[in-house]
Amino acid sequence: MSIRRTTKSRRVVAAVSLTAALALAVTGCGADDGGGKTKDAGSESSSTPSKPSDGDKGAKQEDTAAGDNVDPNVKLAEARGQNGVTLIINQVKRDSGGFVTVQGEIKNGSDTNQPTGGWAGTEAGIVPQNPNSVAGAALIDKVGKKRYYVLRDTENRCLCTTGILPLQPGKSTSVFMQFPAPPTSTTEVDFTLPTFATTSLKISG
Repeated sequence: MSIRRTTKSRRVVAAVSLTAALALAVTGCGADDGGGKTKDAGSESSSTPSKPSDGDKGAKQEDTAAGDNVDPNVKLAEARGQNGVTLIINQVKRDSGGFVTVQGEIKNGSDTNQPTGGWAGTEAGIVPQNPNSVAGAALIDKVGKKRYYVLRDTENRCLCTTGILPLQPGKSTSVFMQFPAPPTSTTEVDFTLPTFATTSLKISG
């Protein structure tokens, strides 16, 4: 009698152990799936975006600054350059992120090709990173007695138009530049770009 009970008890224990093992295996698979999703960088970044770095902000600002929302028929200012080249400013806007974006168009009114390398300025360490650009531009707040240069990202690249090819006769190129925003009390600044005359700009926004 005791032998039968012992055998029956062993069978029950074995059955319970097997059931527990199967349940544990199923639970383990579910945990692996969930854990995989939790540890996956792509899933995590899509649900909780990380805070962008200064370099990322710069890249995004650069992508959006030269948009197609600028009306080329709006002429806020004009600066004459060398050999019949003219810069026309179409927009000077203060952005919510603490930037001032200047957008315009440079036209070659001469009958010869005009170089663009001089617009990058001569600041040490900047020119090699931004050849054929408008990195040499600056805003001058005469009231606050401050000069604001074109913003740079973490790799010393300007937040402005780069890679500008020599302008052929009668051709033009759109340009943009981003600067640190002067105080909100400053609504007018002087704009300078190498080889062009200084012109006054009113800041909107």
